[in-house]
Formats: sequence, C-alpha cells, structure tokens
Amino acid sequence: MTTLFNAAEAILRRSRSLPERLAGRAALIEGAHGVTYSELWQAVDRAAAMFGGLGLSRGERIALLLRDGPLAAAAFLGGVLAGCVPVPLNSRLATQDLAFVLGDCAARLLIAETDWLSVAASLPAPALGVMPVSGAADSFAARLAEPAPPIDPAATCAEDPAFWLYSSGTTGRPKGIIHSHSNCAQAGKLLREAIGAGEHTVVLATSKMFFAYGLENGLLGPLSLGATSVQFAQWPEPADVLDQVVRHDVNCLLTVPSFYRRMLQLGHERLEPMKRVAIFYTGGERLPETVAVEWQQVTGKPIHVGYGLSETLCNATANFPSRDRSPASIGEPLAGVACRILDAQGREVPAGEPGILWIRHPSMTTGYSDPRLDARTFRDGWLCTNDLCSIDAEGFLYHHGRADELTKISGQWVKPHEIEDAVLADPAIREAACVVVKDQDDFERIALFIVPAAGERDAVSAASERCERALPRFSRPRWIRTVEELPKNATGKIQRFRLRETLERELGVRRPGE
Repeated sequence: MTTLFNAAEAILRRSRSLPERLAGRAALIEGAHGVTYSELWQAVDRAAAMFGGLGLSRGERIALLLRDGPLAAAAFLGGVLAGCVPVPLNSRLATQDLAFVLGDCAARLLIAETDWLSVAASLPAPALGVMPVSGAADSFAARLAEPAPPIDPAATCAEDPAFWLYSSGTTGRPKGIIHSHSNCAQAGKLLREAIGAGEHTVVLATSKMFFAYGLENGLLGPLSLGATSVQFAQWPEPADVLDQVVRHDVNCLLTVPSFYRRMLQLGHERLEPMKRVAIFYTGGERLPETVAVEWQQVTGKPIHVGYGLSETLCNATANFPSRDRSPASIGEPLAGVACRILDAQGREVPAGEPGILWIRHPSMTTGYSDPRLDARTFRDGWLCTNDLCSIDAEGFLYHHGRADELTKISGQWVKPHEIEDAVLADPAIREAACVVVKDQDDFERIALFIVPAAGERDAVSAASERCERALPRFSRPRWIRTVEELPKNATGKIQRFRLRETLERELGVRRPGE
C-alpha cells in the first residue's frame, strides 16, 4: 500500500506541534515587516485552498515570479500543501530563458510581481493566466485575505514531485530539476547537523529562493526547525545585510564567497557588528584564502565551507565548526551522503589524487524535466557532479574546479584555483578566473583573465609577478588578459566558457565543426 506524505505538512507540522511556544514568534522577516508562525500557517492554508478553488490538480505546475518574503513563502508552501508543483523563477534570467522555462514546465498558472507584469505579458500565457501578487481585487494577496478554514494536505506520496528548480547553468539552457516530497522534507540538513540550529536561531541567507542554497537554508530549513529567517525582497547589498544583522540579532549568516569579499570592502570598522554573529557559512563557489583570512581577522570567526548542488537541494558536505579543516576543504559528507572520486574510466582514484566527484544523497533529484539528460548524470543511484575533487586519508574533500578546468601540463596537474589565489593576493587585482584553452597546435594551456582594481598595465604586471614568485613554471598561465567584468550567469557564477571562446577567437583557433 502506498504511504501518503506531503512535504509542506511535514515541515510545518514540526513547528505546529509546539504552538504555545512558536505561534507568536517571527517565522519570516523581510525588511521592517515579518509574519509569525501562526500567520504563516494561516497564509499557507489559504493559499492551498485558493489553488484548489482555481481547479489546479495534483502535479500541475505553478510558476512563481516573486520576490522573496512572506507572500512568496505562502505561495510556495501552499502549492506544495495543495499537491501542486511550484516552480520559482529567476527574475534575472533573459526573457527568452524565462519563456523556455514556462514552456518546459508547462505551467498552468503564473503568479508575478506587479512591476514584472510587463515581462510576464511577453511570455507564453499559462492556461489559467497571470495572477498579480498584489494591487488588484483578484491578486494573490487579496485572495489570501479572504477567510478560509484549514485544509487537509493533498494526498501526495513521498516520491511525487513537490517542486521544480531551474539551473541557470554556466554552459547552456536552464535545466529543470525535479524534487520530490521526500527530498523537500530533508530541508534543514546543514542547519541541524553542522550548525546545531534550533528555535532560537536567526538565519540570514543572501541567496534567493529560486536557488537551492537559498530555498533550503533560507526558507525550508529554518521553518522546519522553528527558527527565524531574515529575507530580502530585493537583491541585497552588503550594507543591507549589515543593517539586518544588527536590527534582528542574526546569529547565523550564509552567503557566497563573492559576497563576503564585497562585505570586506565596507571596511573593517563598519564590520564590527559582525562579531556578534555566531557562525558563518558559505558555498556555491570556491572561497579564496585571502577572503577567509581577512574575514577571520575582522570578525574573530572563520567562514565554514560546505558543498551542494541544485540536484541535491541540501548540502552534501560541510566543515563542522568543531573540526573545520581550512578554507581549502569543502568538508566531509553529511549524514546519509556517500561520495566517491572516480577517473574518466570510472575507477576509484588514490587518496589525494583529483577525479570526478560522484554523490549519493537522501535528497537527490528524481531527475530532469528533459529525461534525455538523466543518462549523462545518473548511474545506479549515483549523481555525477562533473566537479573535480580529491579526498584525503581522513575523509575530507577538496574541490579543484570543473572537469573541463583541470589539465596536465608537462605531466603534472595544474589547478586553476591555485593560480587565481596567487594573483588575488595582490590589491591591484579585483577578480580572476583561469580557463584551459587549446593553442593553435592543439596543446592545452592556461589562460588567466583578471579584472583590474585600478590601472590595466599595473594589474597585468602584478599578476605576472605573482605567478613568477608563487607558482612552478608549468603552472604559470600562457596568456594573461584583462576584462572589465568576468562574464557571469544569473546566479553570479563565472561563465568560463565565454572567456575560453573570447581567447580562441583572438588566437584564431578553430573549434570542432567550424
């Protein structure tokens, strides 16, 4: 017999089981406003009832083009409770990518911010149309204001789809990633297991809700623990985060390495309030050693590193505060997670040697919206991350870049991040990225792209000097080029393939098929 299971009910039930303590406590705070757990429970129930009243059936997708905050949370959790499948949309995607996503997920309804309705009007119209989030009599907010009794959760099963996420991708079109109700109920893994968060934790995660990192650590995880989550409707700036940390006594901050770097640019004196925060975590990209060292000097506390993917929703690995290794390590597997490092032929590599990381995870996606992609990524219950990692004798993992970024030159491994770290230690260089490029003789070489902090000539000279002093000859880049900005996707990750293409055009290198 199939067991019924609804993730929204499971997440909210944990907090509803302690109504006396939690009913009046802040669940979500956005700016100067917030909602209590009691208010959130009511909003989720009303949203679920509304979706049912619109005729949405179990498994049908609801696209959400919303800013983070209580209304977005009610729409997401209400959709899951009703058995529908919410699809949070990245507002920074190009219009053509948003159109692709709406068509790919076959959304029956789109809920959009009022000032994004013009964008929504240019997209394929869902069957039930576009509902404004506010400002109209039939808006989502207005409908939530109508009284509605609590409803029973939809009769969903653990492996039924609960929501979809779309990768913004560093190499191509967004991929639809399907997560089940059982995946969703795993939320809070990092907060529980590594951080030890609970009801009195005030979490601030800067990543948005349409990213797995933000959805899990900034919404679902805190709610499952009865904690408070501080959110931002707009994309936060460093000064905004500092203000909210002070205003709401945040004791757990989760953001990406580039945001820590930007916060350091506020100056050490302004960051004095950060000393009150108990714990700092990061993920999504590599943490430069220079940022890690300076942050600890300023706050007196380290930045702990974790690793996860949209395909796993929850973190796969983390450095535990009690046994953190260093910024170079992405930590050790969390409970129920298995990791192995394989070479291109699928064989285990020796400890310390880089290879491709494969993961088995309790909240791993059930697959992609395009099943043709599944065969490239999944094998016998394992997920191929396409990330190059190594593992030491004690089980700590180290990330060396993507599979197409690591290369052997003169028979020795060259790790792009070591080159980037070497030049980022110089104040003349603001950002740096390495890529592997084949020269005109078809040999793989390293190209370094830098964003100068000041003059272009000074930055190139500084980068060249740093490489000469800090790197063995085989690791030194063959080319150093300056750019005004590194190309990045909507999540802020560097699109290295665009840098590679730029240099190949300059060199006149012909790509396969040209």
